[in-house]
Amino acid sequence: MTPGPDADTARYPLDCGPVEAEVVDRAAVDFDGDGRAETVAVVRCAAGIGTPPSGVYVLAHPAREGGRPRVAETLVDPEEGMTVQDLTVRDRTVFARLLGYSSPDVPRCCPDRARDVEWEWRGGKFVLEAAPTARSV
Repeated sequence: MTPGPDADTARYPLDCGPVEAEVVDRAAVDFDGDGRAETVAVVRCAAGIGTPPSGVYVLAHPAREGGRPRVAETLVDPEEGMTVQDLTVRDRTVFARLLGYSSPDVPRCCPDRARDVEWEWRGGKFVLEAAPTARSV
């Protein structure tokens, strides 16, 4: 099987201003069964302090030889303000814990909500299933 695309060389739909985007976690699996693995990447802005929101992206191989991997799917958009922990991929399912905030008054360092989610590759697309929201972290 061909390994997954290199997450460090992809361009992500993430506006980080003067800082770079950083890949904080990754996993590869062949979701579509074509013999070439896709890469799931957790990406955030490389802020010096605080807890910047994360994005979760599924990367496909470049359309042409020598090109950059392409974002085929966005599972979590950083605009949602979530932090992603515990990324795991088994078979054709992506598992993660999402951390978030119950209100704008909660300091951005200290998420107070958690939810375990999974995206199963089914019928040619990712299907989200989420556990109930935990009241606190």
